[in-house]
Formats: sequence, structure tokens, C-alpha cells
Amino acid sequence: MSQSAAGWRMPVALLVLCSVPLAAGTLRLVQLAGGPEVIPADDRWAGFPVALVVHIVGAAVFALVGAFQFVPRIRRTHPGWHRRAGRVLAVAGLLVAGSALWLTLLYDPQPGTGPLLLVLRLVVGAAMIGCLVVGVASARRRDFAAHRAWMIRAYAIAVAAGTQVFTQGFGEAVFGPGEVRGDLLKAAGWVINLAVAEWAIRRPARRRTARSLVVEGAAA
Repeated sequence: MSQSAAGWRMPVALLVLCSVPLAAGTLRLVQLAGGPEVIPADDRWAGFPVALVVHIVGAAVFALVGAFQFVPRIRRTHPGWHRRAGRVLAVAGLLVAGSALWLTLLYDPQPGTGPLLLVLRLVVGAAMIGCLVVGVASARRRDFAAHRAWMIRAYAIAVAAGTQVFTQGFGEAVFGPGEVRGDLLKAAGWVINLAVAEWAIRRPARRRTARSLVVEGAAA
């Protein structure tokens, strides 16, 4: 496999990971707009709740555009696009995390979940905002290594919904359903994503030349 093709494996994998929650979010928007109820209705979302719409749209932008920020060829050959996309992602990410906190604090909890998940959602929502703020501040002071690390962490938190499809699906199949068990299985999605993010941040960059580092720094 060529290096160019290998560089696309990460965004493709991320898009596949996000496909289920993105599809569910799209169907929920269609339902809220008066379309057919392809997925089960949720009594928590009466009318057209702004926070939920912001969360779904922001998450779609953050997941889809963010996946292509991992393509080295795009960063090298289109630095202007990388910078502009990064600004869009910072705003979208703040909307995702802020609306998640809004939904957690002001709406009824998801049926079948408990106080543990509520606390975890508040923690990870605040953590995502912190990662984005520090990541943007790092770019402004031209500390591009720190910028990359904090934005990867923010992305890992944001796309945990995709990982939770697997942790909860397989976990409940093995261990059975339950409020606390379900909360812990969702927590496992965040833990796995952040562990993978830390591995990606710390792995040896064997193929990154001095020239590519300069180009990526200018693009961030």
C-alpha cells in the first residue's frame, strides 16, 4: 500500500466509526421536522429543541470535517484549508460540548441511565471544552505539538458515541442490561477513545520529515 493510500485509512476508519450515531442523529432531525418516525420517538424532545438540533448538527460537522484533518497530504498540500477547517471545527466543537452540557442539565435523563452517566457527561463535556480552548490557545502561540495533542483529545471525546455503540452493544450482550452496567459501558467508550488518542499523540513519528513538520505547523 502506498504512503498516500495509507494516509487515508485513519479518516475512513473514523467515518465508519461515526456512521451509526450520525445516521441516528440525521433520522432524529428528520423526525423533529415532521418526517416519518423511522426511529423510536423520544418524549423528551417535544417540539423542535434548539439544544438537540445544535448538538446533532455540530457533531456532524465536527466528526466529518475533523476526520480529514488527520490526512497528512491535505495538511501539507492545502495548509489554507487546514487552517480554515480548524476554525470551523473549534466553533463546532464548542457547540457540541456546550449543547451536551445544556441537554444534560436541563432535560430529563435518557431512560435506563442513572446519575453516574449524568456526572460523566458533565465531566467529559467540560473536558472537551477545555481541550478545545487549550488547543486553540496553543496554536495561537505557535506550539503546534500541543495544539495537535489537545485537538486529538477533543476529537476522541466527541466521537465516543460511535465507540459506545460497540461497548454497550457487545457489553450488554455479554453481561446483560442494567442501569449502572449501561452507564459503565458508555464510560468505556470515552476511556477507549482517550487511550487511543494518547497512543496516537505519543507514537514515534517515523515518517515525518523536518519539512513536513514546518508545513504542518504553518497550517495549524
